Amino acid sequence: MGEITFVGLGLNDEMGMSLHRMEEVMKANYIFMELYTSLLPDFSLDNLERMSGKEVTILSRKNIEEENAEKIMAAAKKGNVALLVPGDPMIATTHITVRLEAEKRGIKTRIVHGASVLSAIIGLSGLHNYKFGKSVTIPFPEDTPAETPYRTIAQNSRLGLHTLCLLDIKVEEKRFLTIPHALEALVNSETRMKQGIIKTDTLAVGIARAGSKKPTVKADSIKQLLTCDFGGPPYTLVFPGRLHFMEAESLIRFAGAPERLREESE
Repeated sequence: MGEITFVGLGLNDEMGMSLHRMEEVMKANYIFMELYTSLLPDFSLDNLERMSGKEVTILSRKNIEEENAEKIMAAAKKGNVALLVPGDPMIATTHITVRLEAEKRGIKTRIVHGASVLSAIIGLSGLHNYKFGKSVTIPFPEDTPAETPYRTIAQNSRLGLHTLCLLDIKVEEKRFLTIPHALEALVNSETRMKQGIIKTDTLAVGIARAGSKKPTVKADSIKQLLTCDFGGPPYTLVFPGRLHFMEAESLIRFAGAPERLREESE
């Protein structure tokens, strides 16, 4: 019986792999990779295979979720497996499910962490990490109304906490919920739920391609962000709660936020 090592790929491309993570790939007997839970904008499979000298098998959502990761489990019975995952391995609940299934079958597991969008967003925005509340995913509005994200933002707002909103993606369909469309979905939820949380002058922070060489970071009112061009995916939204004066200054300096935030901060 072998083991399964969950290896985080980081946020942008294969060059973000540490020596430790590359070593794990090179010594594994079987290497699998999924690219549906997040997007690596500049990733090259050819470059990764050339760097590691190993063949990498790409798994679909069906392979992992509907088929109970049987390909991974079968390989782990014969040798050591490396499962390559965008970002940090255990941010997506999908991978927690795979790890639990492996342990139930007596297969040992390990985690080699990678850079996460959570820490990248905090770094790019300058918002303090200890002031974030519960995070949430905003789904495609045609699939599900954005009522759960709206409630989460409202709950965090009442506590003065920031809300990190991950925007839905369907990589296999090449569909990515954009920042303006996510904001429109929340505005529609405001119309229905009427809690005064998502108004045209509400401050939000839109971030695109966190972890890449050229991320886009813009803080402004919802009215202004609705007209912004953030470039290519992936996308993230943050709704700030009460701002410390250093956070306000960071948003002004790093995200082009309105100067008035200085007067409104604590």
